[in-house]
Amino acid sequence: MTDPSAPPSAPIDFTPAAIRTRRDGWTPERQRAFIAALALRPSVTAAAASVGLSARSAYKLRQKVGAEGFAAAWDRAIEAAFAGRIAAAAAAVPDIVGGSTVPYFYGGRQRGEFQSLDNGRLIARLRNLERQQSARLGSSMKSNG
Repeated sequence: MTDPSAPPSAPIDFTPAAIRTRRDGWTPERQRAFIAALALRPSVTAAAASVGLSARSAYKLRQKVGAEGFAAAWDRAIEAAFAGRIAAAAAAVPDIVGGSTVPYFYGGRQRGEFQSLDNGRLIARLRNLERQQSARLGSSMKSNG
C-alpha cells in the first residue's frame, strides 16, 4: 500500500506560460514550483506565498492568453491534492469503522462488549497529514530558491 501522505509520484508536466518575465515575477521555475505546491495542498494563497508571489497575480496569470498549459496544470494539481486527501481519509477509515472494542460492565461483571467509533482519531490523523504536507511543502520550496 502506498503512503497517502506522500507527494505525487511525478511532477505535473506542462508548458509554462510564455509571458514577458521579470526576475521577481512568474518565471517558468516559479510556475513549476507553484503547481507542485498546489498539488500538495489545494490552496492558491499558500502555493503562491510559497513562491513569493500573491494569489491575485496567480489568478491573473491563469487568465492570460498563452497560459492555457499553466491553467490546465493548475486544474490537475487541484485534482491531485484532493485525491491525496481522499486517499488519506480512506486509509484512516479502518481505524474509525473498526474502532476499538470496549467491555460493558453491569453489576460488577462484564456483560458484553461494543465497538467504539473514534472520530477524534480520524480528525487528529487528518490534521497530522496536513502538518506533514505543509512541512514537506515548506522544505521543498526552500530548496527551489
